Amino acid sequence: MILFGTNPIAWANDDDRSIGADIPTARILDEAGRQIGFDGIENGHRWPDEPEALRALLAANGLKFISGWYSTELLIRSVPAEIAACQSHLAKLKHNGCKVMIVCETSNAIHGDAGRAVNDRPRLTAGEMVAFGAKLEAFAAYLAGEGITLVYHHHMGTIVESPEEIDALMAATGPHTHLLFDAGHCAFGGGDPVAVLTKHAARVRHFHAKNTRPAVTARVRAEGWSFLKGVVEGAFTVPGDQDGGVDFGPLLKILKSAGYDGWIVIEAEQNPSVRNPLLYQTLGLATLKRLSREAGLI
Repeated sequence: MILFGTNPIAWANDDDRSIGADIPTARILDEAGRQIGFDGIENGHRWPDEPEALRALLAANGLKFISGWYSTELLIRSVPAEIAACQSHLAKLKHNGCKVMIVCETSNAIHGDAGRAVNDRPRLTAGEMVAFGAKLEAFAAYLAGEGITLVYHHHMGTIVESPEEIDALMAATGPHTHLLFDAGHCAFGGGDPVAVLTKHAARVRHFHAKNTRPAVTARVRAEGWSFLKGVVEGAFTVPGDQDGGVDFGPLLKILKSAGYDGWIVIEAEQNPSVRNPLLYQTLGLATLKRLSREAGLI
């Protein structure tokens, strides 16, 4: 069954916590749950870490806990060390009935560094990607044994950003590793979202409906901005924004053809003092539901 969710970074950013710092947590929950009507919400730094406290807080606002970002460091630590490190996060997911763990390698990532141009991100050689993929698959196999599917989040400023790197990661991993397809990061990373999703739809288990403003992302590249500067300047937006460059209709039709039955999440960080989260998230959800009906997903 398709469910629609959001991410609290639309209100209060996780990478730069000064963005949205003035917005009360109660407002985030009330707008996402009662006012807009999302089914669930992903993790954020405002939520409690204790699994039951998290469940109760979200449930009181009509929201399920979807899942949350987990930063792997498999490039610099062993699989057993990664398994040990993830236990508290895993417990939170299992207690809340989550299906997936959102994973991204961050041991050398720069997306959270306001002083680094996103163009200067780390890259792996072909051999290094194969070695990383083997460790990621082993970690994913452990999670599968715990009833959780690993979904890898290709992301700006990290080792898996371009469509070629998505291809390489999928080739370097096996049946336990799946993909979180993010339309905005795909486009920003130089990919054609329709082409990339078509190629990997069978392994997609989580979908981020992030949109981009191409005029802004072009400046990020041309002027050497950091990822965080791009966010503040409006690189991302929601489905349905007339300034957005991603057409979500074809993407939702691809998901329908692939038999997708997971979450569709608006994960679109903006500067909330410039772009009102209530208005933008309402637009995004209405757009996704309309396009999902047209695609036969709902």
